[in-house]
Amino acid sequence: MPQPTPAFHSPRTAPATHGLPTRRQALATGAAALAAAAWGLPRVARAQGDGKPLRVILPLSAGSGADGAIRAISNSLAKALGQPIVIENLPGAGGITGTTQIVRAPKDGSVIGVVSNNHVVNPSVYKNIPFDSLADITPITILGATPFVLVAHPAVPAKTVQELIALAKSKPGVLNYGSSGNGTILHLGAAMFVDQAKLDIKHIPYRGMGPLMNDILGGQVQLGVVAVAPAAAHIKAGSLRALGVTTATRVAALPGVPTIAEQGLPGYELDGWIAPVAPAGLPKAELARLYNGFKAAMEMPEARDALIAQGYEIKLTPPEPAAAFFRSEAARMAQVVKNANVKID
Repeated sequence: MPQPTPAFHSPRTAPATHGLPTRRQALATGAAALAAAAWGLPRVARAQGDGKPLRVILPLSAGSGADGAIRAISNSLAKALGQPIVIENLPGAGGITGTTQIVRAPKDGSVIGVVSNNHVVNPSVYKNIPFDSLADITPITILGATPFVLVAHPAVPAKTVQELIALAKSKPGVLNYGSSGNGTILHLGAAMFVDQAKLDIKHIPYRGMGPLMNDILGGQVQLGVVAVAPAAAHIKAGSLRALGVTTATRVAALPGVPTIAEQGLPGYELDGWIAPVAPAGLPKAELARLYNGFKAAMEMPEARDALIAQGYEIKLTPPEPAAAFFRSEAARMAQVVKNANVKID
């Protein structure tokens, strides 16, 4: 194998500083057994014969959660694959701009992308998308997922989900919640809660997570579903109140915060996942090479520690269960979007 070359980043962007019952089955760590049989290439994937860099398209802005996560593990991935990694941010239209380039890329493993929840949300939110979100991609793995938490400004007189539900029902149309944008996963996370609890709460969309957090902290908006990692310090300081985490089980970063599901909304479950994908039609050998490259990278302590530091739980789902997860999440999110009546022209 040639000497591995460290990852480098496209000059277009500087490195970041920083349900359906099949859902959990598809992400179960037990799926690793399937990987051993179906994707059994060497633990460290062979390098591409031509030595060309692997181009990784992120249909998200620099500094986003997925951007930070991939940049954090890129050097380990370069070592595992034995080839340089070039990361390019192509944000726009909720991820559609960059994903269009992913699905149109050569089907030889020279170009992959990293998508998140909005990939399976967009078909239900946008009227016109120039690709099929399921048929036109080859999932490589569900790499990891980060938990969300329902938070309130301390002035809101509710300390639990049950108290919030009672408050909202006593004052219909009075409370509001913010999101990182109309149709984003943080919007749908709050909309799922509102729908399942049968509440009348006003939605206020923002342009991104940063402005949303600033205005919840400032009291301009009362509630929101946000990522645990950036919210944890504010929760511990008392400037945000955590009402419930969105995952199926409690979160290590907020051990004293119960799940929304255990507070009267059974079945409520949501997290922010990231998934490397390739264009449809990728040869099986190349798919195995890429999956095993990610697998080998995540066996390196520096990559595992870096991803965990970004607030992610490592999933590393094999390709076939990853594809099943995409299908199940697309169906689940379509129902959420329908219930929330979300549409973007």
